[in-house]
Amino acid sequence: MRYREFREYRERMNKKILQEGNLDTKRFFSLDSSVYREGKLPSKMKELMGLVASTVMRCNDCIVYHIERCIQEGASDEEIYEALSIALIVGGSITIPHLRYAYEMVEEIRKIHGKSG
Repeated sequence: MRYREFREYRERMNKKILQEGNLDTKRFFSLDSSVYREGKLPSKMKELMGLVASTVMRCNDCIVYHIERCIQEGASDEEIYEALSIALIVGGSITIPHLRYAYEMVEEIRKIHGKSG
């Protein structure tokens, strides 16, 4: 499954980067994690925003990461698909292949984690 391969690869490579990277790299990784924490905006909303940005930027690794986080934060399929509709409007037709990927990953992640959407 593509999702499991992604998770294993991401974990392995992030560990390597953080072990060998410099202070700036470590600070960026820390900032990337902290910005999605609960604040004035709920974490679920932030993850949906991250999903929109990732889709517009056409980053499949980012898309699957944010879908996973959206699901962990309790987003329904309808909320995820609505966010992806915004990404389509902002990003245009060039994002359609990434929408396909996103829909596939929602299904795959839901099957693995057993959380219905």
